[in-house]
Amino acid sequence: MRILLSNDDGYFAPGLAALAEALGQLGEVVVVAPEQNRSGASNSLTLDRPLQLKKAANGFYFVNGTPTDCVHLAVTGMLNELPDIIVSGVNLGANMGDDTIYSGTVAAATEGYLLGIPSIAVSLTSFEGNNFATAGRVARELVERFVRKPIWDPILLNVNVPDIPYSELQGFEVTRLGRRHKAEPVVKTVSPRNETLYWIGAAGAAADAGPGTDFNATERGCVSITPLQIDLTHNAQMSSIAQWME
Repeated sequence: MRILLSNDDGYFAPGLAALAEALGQLGEVVVVAPEQNRSGASNSLTLDRPLQLKKAANGFYFVNGTPTDCVHLAVTGMLNELPDIIVSGVNLGANMGDDTIYSGTVAAATEGYLLGIPSIAVSLTSFEGNNFATAGRVARELVERFVRKPIWDPILLNVNVPDIPYSELQGFEVTRLGRRHKAEPVVKTVSPRNETLYWIGAAGAAADAGPGTDFNATERGCVSITPLQIDLTHNAQMSSIAQWME
């Protein structure tokens, strides 16, 4: 089995190392990840300059670009054979609800999905990162399940794993995306040169976090698995917009 790994925290991130270790026993693993942390890069492609592909001492490849660049470059130019599956992560911090729009972790998996390859984004739901091994084991079990029971349609799964020991997980739950309140205000500071600087504020708290959501599942200690799609068409508004245009 050929497995392509990527992330948005950079090729040096401990979550990526945990993922490579967990999946290495399942087949041929190739890692292509950003040269530096590109969290929040979303689905951006680098089109204003060429990209460079380099190999680190640990065998991981890294690219001076975005997570989407990494997967696109690997699938369309670097690899001699297409991967059977792409796994992105393990991200340090949750990617639930509205986070998926901005997440580079989800974006790397999305690029694989758009290229017709089954893809999984895996995130650990805290910034402490105490249990990357738990997320790695969850990823391995999902890939093993895919081998046993292939899904022939391209799939894009967003997986969030509670930052707890594997033995304390309360199971796996298929969920929908919840919703957050709007983000906190930007943080305004002043540089030593008296220039006004702005830091993007923290994500808002969960607003839609009821039963069936990714927020609810992880809060109860369950692994959240959300199937995603990329059709942005607002089908429910098609007729009303058509009437508005008359």
